[in-house]
Amino acid sequence: MDLGLSGKVALITGASKGIGLETARLLAAEGCDLALTARTAADLERAASDVAAASGRRVLPLTGDMSVTEDVESCVRAAIAEFGHIDILVTCAGSSPGGLLEDLGDEDWLASLSLKFLGYVRSVRAVVGHMRERGEGSIVLVVGNDGLKQSYWELTAGAANAADINFASSIAEQYAPHGIRVNTVNPGPVATDRWDGLETALARDKGIDKDQAHRLALRSLPLNRICTPAEVANVVAFTASPRASYLVGANIPVDGAQRKAIMDT
Repeated sequence: MDLGLSGKVALITGASKGIGLETARLLAAEGCDLALTARTAADLERAASDVAAASGRRVLPLTGDMSVTEDVESCVRAAIAEFGHIDILVTCAGSSPGGLLEDLGDEDWLASLSLKFLGYVRSVRAVVGHMRERGEGSIVLVVGNDGLKQSYWELTAGAANAADINFASSIAEQYAPHGIRVNTVNPGPVATDRWDGLETALARDKGIDKDQAHRLALRSLPLNRICTPAEVANVVAFTASPRASYLVGANIPVDGAQRKAIMDT
C-alpha cells in the first residue's frame, strides 16, 4: 500500500535506535525526508547515514536532549530551516526505570516524567504552532501500554504513559479543527536495548536469572514472543500517513493483547 507520504517531512525524536530508528527507515522508504534527534551524537550520525544511504532521502541529524526545552526548540527550528516545514512529528525519546514502589526514589520519578512525559509535551509544543499556521500536520506519540493498564512493577512508566495519553487525547480535540491529527501508539514489550535492561532489572527484583525473567515476560504475552521495533513502526507510519486521515485522538495498543503484569506471571 502506498501510504501517500512521498515528499513529506518528518521529525522523529529518539531516532538513533529501536522504534525511532525503525520508524525513520520506514518513513524514508515511503518517501519522507527526515530530521532525526537523539542525545548521543555518534549513534545518531550513524543512524542518519544508514537511513540516507538505504533510501536516498535527505536525513538531518540533530543532537539534542528532549528533557531540555532549549534543545527541543533548537531541533525544531533547525528542521524547519533545512526543509521549510514539518508535516509529521513522531516522539520516541523516553524511558522509565522499572521497580517496586519501595525501591523507587524521587529521582526515578522525576527522570521518567521529565523525559517521557514533559519531553513529549515540549516536542509537541515546539512544533504545533508551525503546523497550525500551515493548517495541517500529524503527531504520533509512541507511548506504551502501561498507560492503559496497571503494572505495579512499572510504576514510573505507567504514570508517565498515562499522562502522555491524557495529554494527547486532550490536544487531539483542541487541534483537530486546525487540520492537526494527534494519536498515540502504545507498545508492550519490544525487543530493544531498553527492554533488555528492563529484563535485567526484573531478574534482580524477582531474585531469578535473566533467562527466567525473559520466560516470565513471554508468559505475559498471548503471542508468546516479544514484539519487534519494525512491527511498531508499521503502525506508526500508517497512523502518521494520509491513509489514516480520520484517525484522531486514538490510543492504539500494539502489545499482542498483553494484559497480565509481568511480575505476576
